[in-house]
Amino acid sequence: MCSPLAERIYAAVRCIPRGKVASYSQIAALAGNRNLRRYVGNTLHKNPDNSFTPCHRVVNAKGFCSGSFAFGGPLVQQQKLEAEGVRFTQGHVDMARFCITEDDFEEMRLRFENTLRVEKFVI
Repeated sequence: MCSPLAERIYAAVRCIPRGKVASYSQIAALAGNRNLRRYVGNTLHKNPDNSFTPCHRVVNAKGFCSGSFAFGGPLVQQQKLEAEGVRFTQGHVDMARFCITEDDFEEMRLRFENTLRVEKFVI
């Protein structure tokens, strides 16, 4: 069972559009506290279901993959991103092209809030 904050992080990650990436700080901000980026990383390392929560779409602020990607290492994370159309330049994601934009973030925020509202009624 996950903590409520971990559940918020997983819900935030599920809002990242296919073919885009978000930084740990962006996910932390969406989940409620931008300063929790390390907690986001630790939580994603424990992701119970990568097919449901695509944690491979989260990279550091410079676009580098996780050195300890929970499902096979940074090469597997890169391969998953490339399969979605994300391109790499000099070993990292081309953040100018593939990082979520402010518009993406706002769309993700609305989707995230709606998800939380629905989950409150389902529980």
